[in-house]
Amino acid sequence: ESVESEGVNTSFFRVGANKVELLESTKEDGPIAKFLERKGEGIHHVAFAVADIHAEVKRLRSEGFRILNEEPKKGADNKLVVFIHPKDSQGVLIELCQEIK
Repeated sequence: ESVESEGVNTSFFRVGANKVELLESTKEDGPIAKFLERKGEGIHHVAFAVADIHAEVKRLRSEGFRILNEEPKKGADNKLVVFIHPKDSQGVLIELCQEIK
């Protein structure tokens, strides 16, 4: 699946009850291309499904977490997504996702 706003192609596969997402940059200046240039291949982020993404964003902001996008946006796999700044999660980019109904 292509997510043009992020300059990335995605592919998902299941491992038990979990999913693994593979990312391919489609823009030389996109976030995935920049990540690969800086760090090379490897884990980019960890994602967690949430029931109410707006409530989670509000809760996390009230606890001082920085959210990288102002509002949840459409991501791959029919999900709304937001990302927590890695500096607020011990260097790990965290994605919260909620299925679009």
